[in-house]
Amino acid sequence: MGAGNAGGSARQSLEVMKRWGAPFAFLLVALAAAFYYQQQQASGRVGFPAPDFALQDLDGRTLRLADYRGKLVFLNVWATWCPPCREEMPSMESLHRRMQGTEFVMLAVSQDEDGSAVVKPFVQQMGLTFPVLLDRQGVVSQRYGVTGYPETFIIDRDGRVIQHIIGPEDWDSEQAYHHFQRLLETGSGTTRAAGERAQTGG
Repeated sequence: MGAGNAGGSARQSLEVMKRWGAPFAFLLVALAAAFYYQQQQASGRVGFPAPDFALQDLDGRTLRLADYRGKLVFLNVWATWCPPCREEMPSMESLHRRMQGTEFVMLAVSQDEDGSAVVKPFVQQMGLTFPVLLDRQGVVSQRYGVTGYPETFIIDRDGRVIQHIIGPEDWDSEQAYHHFQRLLETGSGTTRAAGERAQTGG
């Protein structure tokens, strides 16, 4: 009886594995494909001319990306309801303060549909001093092919995207600071390897 029960249990387990094996394998392949796609996006989205845009800041002034040609632009796409974005903001503020007096420009483009009603209180609470632009229609996300928040694009003096960082970073680090200092010193710099993080300082 024991052997018979064991055999029956084994057959049942085999049937369960057959039944769920294919869907599980499909799920693994789908997850791997999604990860690969994201990595390809992060690695391949450099070396192209940064699409221009014109958006209002929290004071109602219209700013154009083209106005900053000749400077190194740190373009961050974010939203107040995004926890990683909120986590990243203090370190962005630190980097902005350290880079003041140089030809470095930080622009944070909010994708909040409620606009200044939610963005302004957040900016005041966080004590942010860099320009925050309102993009309720998601213009920048569409033009830059943003797939999630936050995403950061580093644009050189010639108006080309030389880095694309997906996800939050700790910008308040010596590596990040020296990285941007080097980019300023070398002009447009060299386009970094696919998906390389600013913090490596490589």
